Amino acid sequence: MSRLSRLDRRVFERVAAANVPGVQAVLPRLSHAADHGRLWLGAAAALALTGDRRARRAAVRGVAALGIASLTTNTVIKYVARRHRPLIDAVPLARRLARQPHTSSFPSGHAASAAAFATGVALESRRHAAFVAPAAAAVAASRVYVGVHYPGDVVAGTVLGIGAALTTGRFWPRRPPTEQLVHHSAPAPALPEGEGLVVVVNPGAGTEDAEVTADRLRALLPKAEVVRRGQDDDLAALLADAAGRATALGVCGGDGTVNAAAAHAADHGVPLAVFPGGTLNHFALDNGLHRYEDTADAVRAGQAVSVDLARIRPMAGAEGPTRHFLNTFSLGIYPDLVRAREALQRRSPLGRFGKWPSAALSLARVLRTAEPIDVEINGRPHRLWLLFAGNGLYSPEGFAPSHRTQLDDGLLDVRTVSADKPLARTRVALSALLGTLARSQVYAAARLPRLRLTGLGDDRCLAYDGEAGPAPSALLLDKRPSALTVYRPAADDTDIVPGPYAPL
Repeated sequence: MSRLSRLDRRVFERVAAANVPGVQAVLPRLSHAADHGRLWLGAAAALALTGDRRARRAAVRGVAALGIASLTTNTVIKYVARRHRPLIDAVPLARRLARQPHTSSFPSGHAASAAAFATGVALESRRHAAFVAPAAAAVAASRVYVGVHYPGDVVAGTVLGIGAALTTGRFWPRRPPTEQLVHHSAPAPALPEGEGLVVVVNPGAGTEDAEVTADRLRALLPKAEVVRRGQDDDLAALLADAAGRATALGVCGGDGTVNAAAAHAADHGVPLAVFPGGTLNHFALDNGLHRYEDTADAVRAGQAVSVDLARIRPMAGAEGPTRHFLNTFSLGIYPDLVRAREALQRRSPLGRFGKWPSAALSLARVLRTAEPIDVEINGRPHRLWLLFAGNGLYSPEGFAPSHRTQLDDGLLDVRTVSADKPLARTRVALSALLGTLARSQVYAAARLPRLRLTGLGDDRCLAYDGEAGPAPSALLLDKRPSALTVYRPAADDTDIVPGPYAPL
């Protein structure tokens, strides 16, 4: 260790003696700008204001990584290491900071924060990271240049920051790059200016003004018919009418709106064009549709993929409508959460601020009052906190469902959290955070083409694609394989592979 310390001091002394033209006017100011993470919080705000979905995700992950790095470095490791700061006698006065730090020198908190934010951004968007990374490297180097850290402190801080960013993947798994998505092509008509496309816009699904949305769609596809849902209009009726007279059905809204459109498109045998206009847009993102322009490009080129449509059907002797889901189905805690959130949004001023504040308050209430459910799965009794079924395999396995790389695999991704074990909810939450969920005794997963659920009580509720409703006493989950054709642009020649219905 003494040899490393001597090397650390020698490198520090060489940096102190160096005189690089143009650097002295920049690095001290940059180092000061990064105090308390201000530089990175400002960069995150700039990314979020671009309106680009990837940029917003990059900003959120970068700030999350920054928080982890700052907490770990400044409140734990510094108080354990307690390394003295370098003597700054050899550092020119013009370089020195106006206020010298007095905390432990090891590790560099500025380097940790810079590396954490830059790595977090890079995990979501390499394009935006190309702008952030040089500034992060300059901030890290500036801490040696102004004389407040040894090079080893900066290296250690950088490693800790990178580790903090990678840790965010534990509780917020990354979406795979577009080129890793597996899609099978399906025939769809090319509509160069959108002629024959009828787009139904649901203004209640997102945050953008409906007229602004309609204008954007008309600018992209001038011959498309854009239908705005009015306050008193029945969404199902609008979609049925549009699907019956369209060459292709378009929909602009969130996952619930897309769900409502999918069955009509499949029943009428027309392709579906999904414009991501909701709050979360899980289905659109799993299809690689991040912007309206992505969908418009696919419609103009006639590029489309096949998608399974999952069904929820009441079994003999049970009452209820047949429903469909594109993303997920669940029983247990999550349907209770959806119902509580919707009720809160309807009756409380908090609902004006959207789903997230209402969901957070509802989650606290549901976890305090929730009761497990009794259900028979394929004829075997179970007592559960949660049953989840995904339309296709969700990844990463052994974690909370995040994304899918294939949408026509013919399988349901079934996961359960048992209520038979003590502290089951706490154990599954800790296992998820530690990445050991696949080995947890309260968690189980299976891949099945169909699932029979019986023995449900009269007051049970189910949730599908973010919507909630009453559950029949007995139901069957199965799939309509490749029932839906969805417009999606190919990123390159290998992005979409031939499907069973596509010409070779």
